[in-house]
Amino acid sequence: MEIEDAIQRAKQNDQKAFNFLLNKYWDYVYGFQLKRIQNENDTEDITIQSFSRAFDKIEKFDEKHTFKTWLITISKNLHVDEVRKQKNSIKQVISRTDDNKIYQVLDESPSVEDKLITEQNLAKLLRDIKKLKPHYQMVINLRYFQELSYKEIAIKLEEPINNIKVKLLRAKKLLAEIINK
Repeated sequence: MEIEDAIQRAKQNDQKAFNFLLNKYWDYVYGFQLKRIQNENDTEDITIQSFSRAFDKIEKFDEKHTFKTWLITISKNLHVDEVRKQKNSIKQVISRTDDNKIYQVLDESPSVEDKLITEQNLAKLLRDIKKLKPHYQMVINLRYFQELSYKEIAIKLEEPINNIKVKLLRAKKLLAEIINK
């Protein structure tokens, strides 16, 4: 399959075309992010998010540009957004007493109400997950509830790791559609 052909087929929601593009460019995007992040878990997450975003927006891809450059731009922007979120998540209140600075880190531990809401949201999420096909339920359960790596899931399900990544990507997309309904 040629890249241009794969892009056209992906725009028509062809799963084989998505797999082809994922396999073709995975190492390139992963390597790009690994140099920036230098943490394999975070690199893998950003890479998956990059492909997810690219596949969701594939119909907006302009053939005047190279697909690889477009993917890297998406990946770079996701990383920049992630860095910004991390900087904003550290909240400090600074007050001065005489010439001494006192730094207080806000207590963000969940209250009793927060815990109750979280439990209710988790129960709803589990109900929504049960609406997915069994193989999608399985990969979500293994990844997010049993916290297995992609490699561990691939071994457990006896499937190639890229199939696991694609299944998880599709499962998350379908789950988001169910939640939004």
